[in-house]
Amino acid sequence: MNKETGGPAFPRTGWPNETGMTLRDYFAAKAMHGLFSCGEAHDEHTAHVTAKASYLMADAMLKAREA
Repeated sequence: MNKETGGPAFPRTGWPNETGMTLRDYFAAKAMHGLFSCGEAHDEHTAHVTAKASYLMADAMLKAREA
């Protein structure tokens, strides 16, 4: 497991690319889904801020897994 990414979220054995999506990306996608679910309109700036916040949350979730 890679401490920065959490390793693969959905590893696929027997495929040319066995890594799949990282756990960090999966956590960020879940966090982003929650942040966007508030129903507010998003422009380019708020989308960038939301993406950054999603990865901050993903990094916090990975750190919590280490404890």
